[in-house]
Amino acid sequence: MSIPMNIGEAAKASGVSAKMIRHYESVGLFPEAARTDAGYRQYTDKEVGTLRFIRQSRDLGFSIEQIRELLALWQNRKRPSRQVRALAQAHIEELEAKVKDLHAMKATLEHLVHCCAGDDRPDCPIIDTLAAGPTPAGAGAHGHGPTDGLRPGRSVRRTA
Repeated sequence: MSIPMNIGEAAKASGVSAKMIRHYESVGLFPEAARTDAGYRQYTDKEVGTLRFIRQSRDLGFSIEQIRELLALWQNRKRPSRQVRALAQAHIEELEAKVKDLHAMKATLEHLVHCCAGDDRPDCPIIDTLAAGPTPAGAGAHGHGPTDGLRPGRSVRRTA
């Protein structure tokens, strides 16, 4: 039998901040802790293990909802591993899409930086492009994604 820990001790043992433990409780990802007569939260080694599982899942970029599913699968000892694999594979595909979006953002910023003289003049294609806002869909740009029509090689509109 383990000695109950307070939230600070559980945070230190799990690597999850006390603030995040309270957040996970509030969104129902982690069960509310037992409380002492004085109202202090108490955690067992089992609960700290669950917090570590959550932290590891977050470190891999899983969303709260995905972690909820992973926790249910982890707690079901009769689960088929194909369900866990499918969830992880879907997450890989999401990560690949994010990487693609990040590369597009980087390429756009590189293009804008290349187009900016970076001198003492106020003219700046970076600021001009940011101020122009997203291009409406169907106006020659993709109209979706993190760069909303900003593409390397695309001329920057200048206003007089």
